[in-house]
Amino acid sequence: MTRVCLVGADGIDLRLELGSRETSREALATYSPQEPFVNSLEVETISLGSAIALLNDLNWYLVRFSQDELVLEPSVSETEWLSRDIATKIRDGEISADETDEYLKVYGVTDEDELVEPMYLSRRDGEIPEYDLREVADTLVVRVTESEFSG
Repeated sequence: MTRVCLVGADGIDLRLELGSRETSREALATYSPQEPFVNSLEVETISLGSAIALLNDLNWYLVRFSQDELVLEPSVSETEWLSRDIATKIRDGEISADETDEYLKVYGVTDEDELVEPMYLSRRDGEIPEYDLREVADTLVVRVTESEFSG
């Protein structure tokens, strides 16, 4: 199963905003949304294609209420998420999965399960540099495109 995680923008209650709009509510109606992090919404889809289709269906709302859209595709990695852009490029055959592990955005995860200050890092010799913006309980690694990394 491919997972999609939507991260709400600062000052926005993502679940409330998506639930109060008929189109987004209907798009999410067939899923069982979870909240793995503070102000986030996660659903399981059947494939990478269906994950991208859901994000496209919700795009109008995501532009307004989301700060990040993440995709966890097990055929690429069991633990590292993909940015929406890189997931779309993989689905469209523009890049292969093995070309996606150099550029990373690493979020800190607090004890309260809040995603905080992402760091942009480059994997070196197969290793991810340590997250050092603040003390955190864990990290969430997101693979990003080169343009997302340098932009």
